[in-house]
Amino acid sequence: MGTVHARSLDPLPMQGPELGVQADDMDLGEPEHEPQQEVLENKDHQTHLNSYGLGRTKEDILTYEIADVFQAKNLIDVMKKSHDARQRLLRLGIFRQVEVVIDTSEGEDALPNGLDVTFEVKELRRLTGSYNTMVGNNEGSMVLGLKLPNIFGRAEKLTFQFSYGTKETSYGLSFFKPQAGHFERNFSVNIYKVTGQFPWSSLRETDRGISTEFSFPIWKTNHTVKWEGVWRELSCLARTASFAVREESGHSLKSSLSHAMVIDTRNSAILPKKGALLKVNQELAGYTGGDASFLKEDFEIQVNRRLFWDSVLSASLWGGMLLPIGDKPTSIADRFYLGGPTSVRGFSMYSIGPQSEGDYLGGEAYWAGGIHLYTPLPFRPGRGGFGDLFRTHFFLNAGNLCNLNYGEGPRAHLSRLAECIRWSYGAGIVLRLGNIARLELNYCIPMGVQSGDRICDGVQFGAGIRFL
Repeated sequence: MGTVHARSLDPLPMQGPELGVQADDMDLGEPEHEPQQEVLENKDHQTHLNSYGLGRTKEDILTYEIADVFQAKNLIDVMKKSHDARQRLLRLGIFRQVEVVIDTSEGEDALPNGLDVTFEVKELRRLTGSYNTMVGNNEGSMVLGLKLPNIFGRAEKLTFQFSYGTKETSYGLSFFKPQAGHFERNFSVNIYKVTGQFPWSSLRETDRGISTEFSFPIWKTNHTVKWEGVWRELSCLARTASFAVREESGHSLKSSLSHAMVIDTRNSAILPKKGALLKVNQELAGYTGGDASFLKEDFEIQVNRRLFWDSVLSASLWGGMLLPIGDKPTSIADRFYLGGPTSVRGFSMYSIGPQSEGDYLGGEAYWAGGIHLYTPLPFRPGRGGFGDLFRTHFFLNAGNLCNLNYGEGPRAHLSRLAECIRWSYGAGIVLRLGNIARLELNYCIPMGVQSGDRICDGVQFGAGIRFL
């Protein structure tokens, strides 16, 4: 049950960059190895590359990351490529510190136009700890973690994380390995247990699973192929749970293959001022085992354009469809959910669409769109400092969530999605918390309210990463 997805019980992101408002790494390992030196030469360009501080890191992975410096034609080119190489080394997550020193060559074999480029690195210790505060969609959590970085010397990482949040508790073990010289191509394996509470459905879900992922870029797109096997346990959160929710309770096994494609040219994922985003997801369950069988498709589009007076116009569109395979109906844990401060504002959290006795059951098809205008605060208080983190926000949102009769044709499906459209408009203040999350305080006026919908007419607060 995510922003609009039923499937929010994903394991924590255990690869790539850490997400946290407050974070601290604690060294728990043994002293570092004595520094050693590796010398590489390119006599065609009179450039010598030196590295100091390598302990357990293998020489070949360093060579892959700094190889571009050999292609430099002049001093300016050497400086630029050395800076890029430094960024790539830091991205590996195995060095605490990377410094680059460029000097003229010295010694008997030195040429007048020769250069010495030295990379001085300081490795992370064998075991590090961390604690973070993570912000999700209208929920927060504390995350404790242990990492074994560079476990085999080629930027591999073994991570254990425990998270305790307002609606979700999880722990998991992850192994992450990038391809040498191509960090964007990486492989990971996750073992996890996640327990989440969903009061809008009077439901508690516990997932125990294993997943494998392979991520890779193609041209300007990033792709992730994933297999996941999960044992799901659904139970009622309250004695007042509806019969429809009680009917869904019990155990199930899901084995699915999924693919995600992302094109992201935005300058910021939290509060962008320019650029666009296209995200497409497909998930196929049932063909690799388990008792859940469905095909799930969803997409997200966002376009941002800078206007006059430092204002930004943003437009976004979400949509998705869940198609059951076979005679078995879809599960409440796989359906889409809509409504709340991070999607269609002015409605309570996930309170749009099919419901039974006050419990929201999700839908098999949805769409949601929004137009937003972000402007600086009136009179620009705190300009150039803290005040730049705030923006005035005007919005118009609309969307619908329903179940479809798949015996009908596409025209009937579109007609159903166009009926009973919920929409809202309003204004408020947005606060950007670095590149971690954002907070919104809006005054909302919901319109197109249908029987059974829960609204939030007036002031509504939202916190999260992904907003419509």
